[in-house]
Amino acid sequence: MWPILDLMTKVQVQFRLERPLDDALMMRIAKVYSIYGIQKIEVKETMDGLTVEYDATRLRPAEVRSALMTAGIPLDPKG
Repeated sequence: MWPILDLMTKVQVQFRLERPLDDALMMRIAKVYSIYGIQKIEVKETMDGLTVEYDATRLRPAEVRSALMTAGIPLDPKG
């Protein structure tokens, strides 16, 4: 196993979306992977929510939310 992986604190946070994802929004999600610390993004089967796994030693939940919103992902402001 890679020693650096032992130093990571993986955390998952869930986000609701204002509207279901379409192909264009899926492409935007793919770009979020370029942010250092984002490990995995899963889309709910209903296409109305995301679960993001990230390295908590690099990012905070507010930074993950900001990265998604900056990428143009329509997050529900209430959750």
